[in-house]
Amino acid sequence: MKSILFVCSANQCRSPMAQVLFQELVRERGEDSEWRVESAGIWAYGGAPATENARLAMEKRGLDLSSHRSKPATSELLSQVDLIVVMTREQRDVLLAQMPFLEGKVFLLRGLGGESGDF
Repeated sequence: MKSILFVCSANQCRSPMAQVLFQELVRERGEDSEWRVESAGIWAYGGAPATENARLAMEKRGLDLSSHRSKPATSELLSQVDLIVVMTREQRDVLLAQMPFLEGKVFLLRGLGGESGDF
């Protein structure tokens, strides 16, 4: 099984939205049993719900964030996934400075679309 972790700052907005959007994408392709999809935050405290704006934005797409609870991006969690997708260059730099062993696994979301990823 392939695994992907979406990471933002607090794990209450961007990374949970990316998580449910990716889950929907692989479900539509019939590949949901092939993927473990999670999200976490670099500075997250565990247990916080998704923001109201994130919940509303996903509701408009028919996706549900009501049960989401934030979790921190621990070294244990980060080492257990195949791919780590961050939202900003700063988040990538923080992860790699603290955990250089993640080199080659951390990518900017924007960069996955073929753009340079510069913000």
